[in-house]
Amino acid sequence: MLTARGLVFDRVLGLKLGADDYLTKPFEMSELSARIEALLRRPPLASARRSELPGSDPAARGKVDYQGFSIDFTKGLVIREGSEIPLSAQEYKLLAWLTDHPGEILSRERLLQAVWGYDSTVSTRTVDVHIAWLRQKIGDSGPAPRRIVTLRGLGYRFDP
Repeated sequence: MLTARGLVFDRVLGLKLGADDYLTKPFEMSELSARIEALLRRPPLASARRSELPGSDPAARGKVDYQGFSIDFTKGLVIREGSEIPLSAQEYKLLAWLTDHPGEILSRERLLQAVWGYDSTVSTRTVDVHIAWLRQKIGDSGPAPRRIVTLRGLGYRFDP
């Protein structure tokens, strides 16, 4: 993101919503160039990683109904109690990945690799934050979530 909004809240929100980087104006061209070079040093999505993404096109799944909510993959939203709740790009990818692997234990590292493309050496709570947002959107944010279950020390599991 390249923006004039430089408060910590804005930077954190931008990164949590899926930005790879956040640069505020005014900036030096050398810093922008260095950030672009850093992004280009990341390994590209290899065909092996692409094959791990949920199907070749999650939108091809159309609308999928679950008890208490539906996911419209063509529109990128959750439908709950008659309300359409939009998903951010990362929430969409994460939810598509979870629903494409029902009942499987998915570690944070595997989710970071598959959904964000991060190396497993990255230490982040990004997955946890996005899981919490998804739980709210699908109506699974009570004290004992039933759809997106936390398995302490292992990761998460989607139970349809």
